Amino acid sequence: MAFKIIVLAKQVPDTNEIKIDPVKKTLIREGVPSILNHDDANALEEALKIKDMFDDVHITVVTMGPPQAKDMLAECLAMGADDGVLVSDRAVGGSDTWATSNALAAAIHKIGKFDLLFAGRQAIDGDTAQVGPQCAEKLGVPQVTYVTEFKIEKNMKDITVKRALEDGYELISIQTPCMLTAIKELNTPRYMSIGGIFDVKNKTINVWNAKDIEVDLATVGLDASPTNVFRSFTPAPKGKGVMIEADTEKEAADKLLINLKAKHVI
Repeated sequence: MAFKIIVLAKQVPDTNEIKIDPVKKTLIREGVPSILNHDDANALEEALKIKDMFDDVHITVVTMGPPQAKDMLAECLAMGADDGVLVSDRAVGGSDTWATSNALAAAIHKIGKFDLLFAGRQAIDGDTAQVGPQCAEKLGVPQVTYVTEFKIEKNMKDITVKRALEDGYELISIQTPCMLTAIKELNTPRYMSIGGIFDVKNKTINVWNAKDIEVDLATVGLDASPTNVFRSFTPAPKGKGVMIEADTEKEAADKLLINLKAKHVI
């Protein structure tokens, strides 16, 4: 029986191009290029490394979003994933993390039994780090977040991970099935290969609506979302920096001291 890995991924706006509507104070997504969320790429890469190490490993990438999110799933397949699932329906539009995890958990239930659930720590357009852990809770599997190192034994059951903390790390042993969230220090995601791009046409991307995943409509969508965004804003630009030129460190320090005193900083 295949070792089944499910990777949660999200198509997000490229934050280098993001803008805020000055009147509505909301993100302007029109015309902004979309990309695979960075941490999710790390989650997929670790799943692909397992597939490289062992035979009979199957990777399914699951996402929720508009129809164009199929492009992101195709990129994941070109990297090496076996198939993809897109949950796309107006009924789930506007979902916050709680409602999103309800829809994703329902989609995973439809996929069936899995051995390992991977996700990125957080999405760059929300930075909540909540969807992965919420899915684990609703699926009833143990979880470890902020994974920076990963090792799975040959029995495909015992896993050891290093979990990053603010002031260090902790080593945790866990068994499958389980859920892990990845951070960028875990690995370096691979690029799509030419062969992988050509193979995409032979792989399957399923598009499911709310009816397909049999989710309770009272638990998804904007009306079911308990989170309310008070406002979004662009931080005020920082002032122009000052470059101090000097031949020695002492001279530079003296000039810096003079400037700070002139500005009454010290």
